[in-house]
Amino acid sequence: MNVLDSIGSTSLVRLRKVVPAGSADLLVKLEGENPTGSMKDRMALAVISRAEADGRLRPGGTVVEYTGGSTGTSLAFVAAAKGYRIRIVTSDAFSREKRDHMAALGAELTLVPSEGSLTTKKLILDMIAAAREIAREPGTFFTNQLENADAIAGYVPLAEELLEQTGGEIDAFAHSVGTAASLRGIAAVLKGRRPGLRIVAVEPAESSVLLGSPAGPHKIEGVGVGYVPPLWEPSLVDEVLAVATEEAKEMTRRLAREEALFAGTSTGANVVAALRVAARLGAGATVATLACDTGLKYLSTDVYRRS
Repeated sequence: MNVLDSIGSTSLVRLRKVVPAGSADLLVKLEGENPTGSMKDRMALAVISRAEADGRLRPGGTVVEYTGGSTGTSLAFVAAAKGYRIRIVTSDAFSREKRDHMAALGAELTLVPSEGSLTTKKLILDMIAAAREIAREPGTFFTNQLENADAIAGYVPLAEELLEQTGGEIDAFAHSVGTAASLRGIAAVLKGRRPGLRIVAVEPAESSVLLGSPAGPHKIEGVGVGYVPPLWEPSLVDEVLAVATEEAKEMTRRLAREEALFAGTSTGANVVAALRVAARLGAGATVATLACDTGLKYLSTDVYRRS
């Protein structure tokens, strides 16, 4: 068995204590069980495998990406397993654990300074520009996560697992938007099987661009890039919900204390939004969402660290 075969087949659990009486059941898929502790392992394998298949990435080549950390860690994991050099553009806006994990897997890091450790549109654009510059070098493959539709295919198995684990009995699915590849890949499969299923996109309230508000700084890592991502497909989405950073952080802490579910801030945002939907649908319905990654990636941040 290859180490890459350990990607996927993650557990599905029902939340018990944070869900108020009278709400729909809330199920969470534990994507932190993937090898690097993140759902991004799925897209990394799809993106690199497809690039190998059509010759964009050749033996001895170098993978290049800009990332808040989880995508970079996943790409570094797949690159290490397959024997590729990898160069990552990231920033101090993202947790030290993510940067250290990437480096441990062999990634060569270029750091772009942030404004007060916040995710902003300017930071994302600066990171993209730095990665494009590196990708001009010979023998490089720029994975370009915000525009690479190959990532969508990586999440098809996740949706199929979710349908199998629930017997297809899902009434709504809520998930946060970064590149939009995961929501798009999952939503297409779920809608194809259950056309009436409600798809809810989640974004930071401070940068609620999908709802038409101006971009702004926030601290929900891995989501909310500050503009509508190229892979966004509104026809698959029934509703967009905005969740504030502090609300997401507090739910992340509650999940750890009350549900023993140790995850990051995007998971907190997912659960906040899913709870709103569950309250609306009421008892007897089922809402699903994702625990995007493990809380081990955030121990040095103010989500968990006590000063």
